[in-house]
Amino acid sequence: MGGKACIRGLRVTVGTIIGLLAAGRSPNEIVQAYPYLEREDIDEALAYAAWRLEEREVPLAGAWRSSS
Repeated sequence: MGGKACIRGLRVTVGTIIGLLAAGRSPNEIVQAYPYLEREDIDEALAYAAWRLEEREVPLAGAWRSSS
């Protein structure tokens, strides 16, 4: 899926789940639309998205300096 985080290796991305929730879909509606998902998958997608929001990239000093 282009390097995007997926649910249990299925072809459903975390972004898809978060987008559906943001659009007002309930977890039960999502599980009905994607019967191979479990309610816990929705909870894990939310936890992963929250974790990613808190993650920060810190550049290493001198890591990108040119040698010229």
